[in-house]
Amino acid sequence: MKAEIIAVGTEILTGQIVNTNAQFLSEKFAELGIDVYFQTAVGDNEERLLSVIDLASQRSDMVVLCGGLGPTEDDLTKQTLAKFLKRDLIFDETAKQKINTFFAARPAVLQTSNNERQAQIIEGSYPLQNRTGLAVGGMLEAEAATYIVLPGPPSELKPMVQEQLIPLLNKDHQQLFSRVLRFFGIGESQLVTVLDDFIKNQTDPTLAPYAKTGEVTLRLSTKAKTQSEADQKLEALESQLLKATSLENRSLSSYFYGYGDDNSLPKVVFELLRSKGKTITAAESLTAGLFQSTLAEFSGVSSVFNGGFITYSIEEKARMLDLSLSELRTHGVVSAFTAEQMAQGARRQTGADIAVSLTGVAGPDSLEGHPAGTVFIGLSTQQGIISRQLKISGRSRSDVREIAVLHAFNLVRNALLNDGNLV
Repeated sequence: MKAEIIAVGTEILTGQIVNTNAQFLSEKFAELGIDVYFQTAVGDNEERLLSVIDLASQRSDMVVLCGGLGPTEDDLTKQTLAKFLKRDLIFDETAKQKINTFFAARPAVLQTSNNERQAQIIEGSYPLQNRTGLAVGGMLEAEAATYIVLPGPPSELKPMVQEQLIPLLNKDHQQLFSRVLRFFGIGESQLVTVLDDFIKNQTDPTLAPYAKTGEVTLRLSTKAKTQSEADQKLEALESQLLKATSLENRSLSSYFYGYGDDNSLPKVVFELLRSKGKTITAAESLTAGLFQSTLAEFSGVSSVFNGGFITYSIEEKARMLDLSLSELRTHGVVSAFTAEQMAQGARRQTGADIAVSLTGVAGPDSLEGHPAGTVFIGLSTQQGIISRQLKISGRSRSDVREIAVLHAFNLVRNALLNDGNLV
């Protein structure tokens, strides 16, 4: 179903208020599987409103009008829609009684005849009662389209939509269900290349990639009447996607680490550490504690993390981690040797099951002949020690640090999934 949202009110066009209703409605309609193709704003003018309604009726299955339901002369939405549909306005008795009760409880407030306009609906409409205001809304089908009239104030529109409109629409429409897959270690352009055939030939379910700093998410969406029906379709597509092979001849499943908009690689690692009863420490140079502070964001982190080290200078690396200063100077700060020694020293000093280290060049200047973005990550477990070199080029200093930390978390994740074995 194609929907169109028309915001009525000159104050929107003059910038006096922001049209937040369109965003809210678009989000709610998407959840119902209703596609919003157009959003329009029009002033309080009958001729212009008629032309907008006429255009919307020709190109949309559902036309939603917001605002212009009040008691004043420039509140003309219902009157104009009734004129367009050649239907009369009638009173909804429930809404009329609410208005009478409202003014009866406030004798100092004069009730005028124009206030009763708020209780009018277009003949043939299903009334949408207004719990937080006086203007009744309505929904009717006419000439192969569905017309919905809603109040303008968000404090009135949102409860009416949630409590009155959505239950009505739910009876007739499928809902939109989504699943977010999260990938690390593969860029958006490469992911799109791998999934080119899926993207070009998508129907239902659909898929859309989104790039974030250091990672990519893939949103799968489908329309269905129940969650179980949606899960069947989404799982079938997910299974096919994860079997696709990347340019390095690796399946996408090897880059996949979790689900959900609110998930993250650090969160996955934290939960793995806790579920496996493992502890971790870190020794950081270029990231200056970012790995540790990221881990510390999670409630209950003290069960897996007792402390770590921030060792910027080569002297502090040697002193705090009990390492040979002469050997560090021989190999340099930016080296696999130093990364491995830092991880090993951190694990030895704390007794943690796993230790990760980060050293390198955040930039913008080079260091020891290495360009900005050169990073070495060390990982020490009971099974041994390894290091990885990264080349994070063309990034800001903060991006280099953030991406390096994500790589460190991913290295820890792989070790945890392999019971501490280093791969």
